[in-house]
Amino acid sequence: MKPIGHTEKFFKEIKDELKKGSTQKTHPFRYFTLGTVGLDRFVRQRTVVLRDFSEDLKCSFYTDFRSKKIIHIKENNRVALLFYNSEKLLQIKIEGLATIIKGSAKEEKHGQNIPEQSRKEYTTALAPGTPLKDAAPIEYLNEENHFCVVEVTPYKIEYLKLQQPEHIRVRFSNRDDLWSGEFLVP
Repeated sequence: MKPIGHTEKFFKEIKDELKKGSTQKTHPFRYFTLGTVGLDRFVRQRTVVLRDFSEDLKCSFYTDFRSKKIIHIKENNRVALLFYNSEKLLQIKIEGLATIIKGSAKEEKHGQNIPEQSRKEYTTALAPGTPLKDAAPIEYLNEENHFCVVEVTPYKIEYLKLQQPEHIRVRFSNRDDLWSGEFLVP
């Protein structure tokens, strides 16, 4: 599951940095930009939190099952993730397929890791993005919970390191569970 040759060290760095982003709250990759495209063909971007990064390179985040991002993923599960570390001048772009995980043991396992106060965010009476008349207090449900996990399986990853004397850009592609890497002009 790792590329062979001169690109291997960059692939390892990607994995190391994403793992840190999923486990260290202050790591720059903790928050990343998720891009979706629904049936309306408009790109929608938002910031989400990297909750898990697995050995098989899957990135997971949490959301409310009623959110627009879930609607977009149901319409078109091809998504893009963008991570940036301003200290290292390192950008990682991932293109992948999103899977919604709701009502499973995997979702329950993730849900147990959420602090009680944060769980409340998935119990609003109205769906995220619903217009309000003013900034009145939000109504919460007692029993109902709309928490779900979204897992992204990458098929393409781009590494861009801004450095002198020359920047480094590498594209990794997955075909039949085999990753290959190639250098690109930055």
